[in-house]
Amino acid sequence: MNAKPIIPVFYACDDNFVKFTMVSIASMLENASDEYRYEIHILHTDIHPETMNAVYRMQRPGVEIRFDNVSAYLRSISDILPIRDYYTKTTYFRLFIAEMFPAIKKAIYIDSDTVVIRDISKMYEVELTDNDWLGACHEQAMVQEDVYGTYVERCLGIDRNNYFNAGVLLINCEQFRRQNILGKFAAMLRVYNFVVTQDEDYLNVICHGHVKFLHQGFNTEVFGVIPIPENEICVLHYIMVSKPWHFPDCRYGEYFWEYAAKTEVYRDILKIAENYTDEQRKADFDSCDRLAALARSETLREDNYLNTQKKNNCSPDRQKILDKIDLFETEGRFDEDVEDDPPGRPIMPSEVDYTQEKIRTRVMAKFSHFVAKRYLNHIVKNGDLVVKEIIGSENLDSVCSGAVLTCNHFNAMDSFAMQMAYMSAPTQRRRKLFRVIREGNYTSFPGFFGFLMRHFYTLPLSSNIGTQKEFIHAVDTLLRRGDFVLVYPEQSMWWNYRKPKPLKSGAYYFAARNGLPVVPCFITMSDSDRTDASGFPIQEYTIHISKPIYPDPEQNVRENTRRMLDENFAVWKDIYETVYGIPLEYKTVKEAADL
Repeated sequence: MNAKPIIPVFYACDDNFVKFTMVSIASMLENASDEYRYEIHILHTDIHPETMNAVYRMQRPGVEIRFDNVSAYLRSISDILPIRDYYTKTTYFRLFIAEMFPAIKKAIYIDSDTVVIRDISKMYEVELTDNDWLGACHEQAMVQEDVYGTYVERCLGIDRNNYFNAGVLLINCEQFRRQNILGKFAAMLRVYNFVVTQDEDYLNVICHGHVKFLHQGFNTEVFGVIPIPENEICVLHYIMVSKPWHFPDCRYGEYFWEYAAKTEVYRDILKIAENYTDEQRKADFDSCDRLAALARSETLREDNYLNTQKKNNCSPDRQKILDKIDLFETEGRFDEDVEDDPPGRPIMPSEVDYTQEKIRTRVMAKFSHFVAKRYLNHIVKNGDLVVKEIIGSENLDSVCSGAVLTCNHFNAMDSFAMQMAYMSAPTQRRRKLFRVIREGNYTSFPGFFGFLMRHFYTLPLSSNIGTQKEFIHAVDTLLRRGDFVLVYPEQSMWWNYRKPKPLKSGAYYFAARNGLPVVPCFITMSDSDRTDASGFPIQEYTIHISKPIYPDPEQNVRENTRRMLDENFAVWKDIYETVYGIPLEYKTVKEAADL
């Protein structure tokens, strides 16, 4: 007769927590299939022999329990994994399973704060391919709580819906060995210290893209909204403050107490519950608040893991630009460009046909519009410009006059993005969209983009006083005849800079003096899964078109200019904080004059 197949199940605990391991084991064995034998391994460094004997007495035919002291193994790998208190916590022991037990092909790891209320073999029977380094369930804290979801997306680079809880795992031990997961973990320890969920973060980063997500019933966290009906739960996981032995009203606590009553340590656990004080319960909740605060602070760190990886993998020249942005922000130099414009010359009076009085100017503008549209279609199709969503086109459609459009400036491509925003409001296409540009871009920008700078409905600024007067007159004329003028009121362009910078008053002065509205537009960004030539992720844009800000007829031009600027900045700030989920804060050590 063939022997029954073996299911290896691993726990990791210390002498204080082993009593809860016993409850989990009792629940698992009561609901286990007789089609298998079970080898239960308890990884530890300090469990007392008397405690071990109590656990051994839980054995029965078809069930073998082993205590595996990992101390010697830790010493044997001290050359790659320094033995420190932080790394020898029981939570890290799951990382050693594949290497410590080279004959095991697949294993279950399960935290001790669990009860197994249905057959665990159903989880073991899930097939893992060579691409599946482990099987796991979605981490509900990341899915349901924005502070943690934001943390994993902005610190680890993992979508909150693709992050797993490491408390219940189906480990592909063969692939763990083949992929040298332990070695990868040791290497990461040398470069980054994850402090929010510790080993869970390391495992998620290392195994990202190689996880088979299991039915949530195999790791039903007692947290927030339970995503499945009770009759589909196999493993209940009492995470964070959801501990039945601490909180008498813990959800699904009745399952824990049912199985605890069948162990030798029932009275010990009862005593723990009876002696647990309100002060201790408050401390538990305070610890949750501290963890959330830690996640927020890690999200805000400029040197978090994701940002560090970007720096390590990307173009040194582009990284210098980012470093220069950091410097300029710290020094409050918000209105200075971090990249040099091409050397230019002054534009002389009558050199630019600002209002397109000449036939040649109008012909070249239409031709450049045709060329620019074809180029825009090409870069969108090729994925070099990704506009994920345009929000608020109706706000542009509501404008019945000329208007000043404002937008944050972070990339040469944002002009094309604003062209798409303009085209998204069909009733406005009868108006022309003009763009205010720099003098050097008009006179000296080379090649195809230089052609667009000179002909594609552009309004170049000038260092020549006479030409600048023509520019001002032209802007007034275009606005009054009903066209749109796009102005970048931050004055500077900082590559892929997500924060709104302090605003200059020019755009709002033009709107105020002509009695016309400003339409604030703000573009937010998210990393795509593609990189550009410099090794940085191509950004996916969301264009936010906000409600027009109109001048107040009871205020003079100066008052309207200031008020409209302040309102525009408040709109941008609100979009930034809402979309990115973090407060707008600058690293500058001095107040920006325009704020």
